[in-house]
Amino acid sequence: MNILLVNPPNCGRSIPEERYGIASIKQIFRGEPLALEELAGNLLAHQVHLLDLKVEPDGLERELRELQPDVVGITGMTCEANTMLQLAATIKDACRAYVVVGGIHASNDPAFFNHPTVDYIVVGIGKKVFAELVRALEEGRDASELPGVLPTRPGKPMERPLLRNSTDDLVMTHPPAYDLVSHYRPHYTLKKMNVSMGFVASAYGCPHRCSFCSVQGQTGGCYLTKSIETVIRDIKLLPDIPMIRLVDANTFGNVTRATALGRALRTAGLDHKQYLADIRSDTVVRHPEMLEEWKTAGLRAVIIGFEEINDASLSAMNKANKASINNEAIAILNAMGITIVGDFIISPEYDEEDFDRLEAYLGTRRIDLPMITVMTPLPGTPLYQQERHRIVNHDLDFYTLTNAVTPTGLDEKRFYERYATLLANSHQNARL
Repeated sequence: MNILLVNPPNCGRSIPEERYGIASIKQIFRGEPLALEELAGNLLAHQVHLLDLKVEPDGLERELRELQPDVVGITGMTCEANTMLQLAATIKDACRAYVVVGGIHASNDPAFFNHPTVDYIVVGIGKKVFAELVRALEEGRDASELPGVLPTRPGKPMERPLLRNSTDDLVMTHPPAYDLVSHYRPHYTLKKMNVSMGFVASAYGCPHRCSFCSVQGQTGGCYLTKSIETVIRDIKLLPDIPMIRLVDANTFGNVTRATALGRALRTAGLDHKQYLADIRSDTVVRHPEMLEEWKTAGLRAVIIGFEEINDASLSAMNKANKASINNEAIAILNAMGITIVGDFIISPEYDEEDFDRLEAYLGTRRIDLPMITVMTPLPGTPLYQQERHRIVNHDLDFYTLTNAVTPTGLDEKRFYERYATLLANSHQNARL
């Protein structure tokens, strides 16, 4: 079959820009569509094309005309969900292909895509079941019983399908089809470092239960890891890429396995590689020896979700961590010379003193690149259930993590002015 896999264009909207002319807050998401590369790697019996509309936003009509696909798969985040439906409508108008949607929003809120322009919704990792779905469509078989597949039924309620939640769904025998984006590769760079960056997945899901996090929907709350051999194989498939972003929600969720992976990287003949990975601050504090191993293997930077600067706020997020642990982790990483990309989440209810406290905190600690987002109740998360009655903006285009979709404590314009100033000040001396 002819299969087209589509990564949506940049499409998130910005309240501060549209209402108040504050353009400095809006974020643009750019990186290779690894989820689609993973799917393509398991479709060896088919002709597969991958279209990245973030790089060539006007390419869809051409691809539909030239490829005449039998199946089109679309992935996307929550802020891209509306655009995914628009793409599905365009595809249905242009050809008779089956339209299949997947990705993190489809996993957390599949009913959103219960729409006439969509034929199937894939929930979860999708690598194995999408190939099974394509095979069923090719053979004219009923695909409704496949685990993780939902045939749409517009106007009727949908039940979330059961997930297999097994490492079998990672299909480790088939690597990502990195070759399908070779012509896009010059666009996949880390601009602040001016280096090419490639994506590799070593784990899926997370063993923790932060209330704001949407990752749980991908694996049903399970934490699944690829074998060490598979991770090294995938890294070696990107020989000319100096920086590898391990895109896992938590690369170090299993410390024993993560330690073994660090040692394997050190001896795998990958001396020219550097790594960027996610880690929790309590893991840094409890296992600094593991990070020493990784530093030797090429770990250059870590992304840490500090989220907040006081224990009460962390507890409200079900973060299961303490501000003192965050501070200790910063000191350890500074001493090791590992760059810190620190994630912080500001509440829409922040007042002037809250902004002042966070700004003072960032000014007195060496966090090389603070990343500051707005607490957003994403559909499918515990936070959404908690806050849904307070949501004043239900347009998913604004769910970019840089807009307040619940009421602000300050005057809205003042909130965004303080947010923009905080970002500017924190990034002024950013270093990577």
